Amino acid sequence: MSGDDYIMGVLSNPVHLNPQQTYTFSSQLYVGPELMNVLKAISPGLDLTIDYGWLSFISVILFWILQNIYHFVGNWGWSIILVTVLIKLIFFHLSAKSYKSMANMRKLQPKIEALRARFVDDKTKLSQATMELYRKEKVNPLGGCLPIVVQIPVFIGLYWVLLESVQLRQAPFIFWIHDLAIPDPFYILPIIMGITMFIQQKLNPPPPDPTQAKVMLFLPVVFTGLFLHFPAGLVLYWVINNTLSIAQQWYVTQKLLK
Repeated sequence: MSGDDYIMGVLSNPVHLNPQQTYTFSSQLYVGPELMNVLKAISPGLDLTIDYGWLSFISVILFWILQNIYHFVGNWGWSIILVTVLIKLIFFHLSAKSYKSMANMRKLQPKIEALRARFVDDKTKLSQATMELYRKEKVNPLGGCLPIVVQIPVFIGLYWVLLESVQLRQAPFIFWIHDLAIPDPFYILPIIMGITMFIQQKLNPPPPDPTQAKVMLFLPVVFTGLFLHFPAGLVLYWVINNTLSIAQQWYVTQKLLK
């Protein structure tokens, strides 16, 4: 590309011609948006130019759901919100197990702190006493992580859908969001996302290492800075996902504390 001039090229297998022999070259060119149904109709496999990453089989399903919801509500922003709610409902029980484990870990914090004070100079005995406490109280310290790991592929798949879908370009949502494919012009959504992330951390049991705890508290600031330049549609998804997670975690925690 140079100025307003664009140069395109194409490669093909070589063709050997005899003297006086003629050969006609033909090719098909599509210039337009990457719409999956249009690309499929033009040529088999052309729809694969929409790169959803290595979890494309999940992304294709999520986009199909997103698109069908859009046909019903007529707004891509609300479609993102409803897809996020649907995903949270599907993983509701898995998430509940995770939050229940975190709540149980929080209840054990005073006893764990007492063990640290007791075995401050003996790491081996501290580890043994901590594992014995977990066994006695029937708490799995990894119980809060495993259900979340199962959900990660779906979240990554939706991430690529929101990042690669041309339908979100120049698609308005509400209020100041006039294009879901570009960053929030006033950075309101990224700031809200950072706040929700901070609240989530406060609901989780603190890390045992004080230095690690300080690093974790700084993470919402780091992620807020990163999300300032992310498409508004993607940030909207994280805001709704975090908000629903906070509501569910608070409910599970309050239920266990009663």
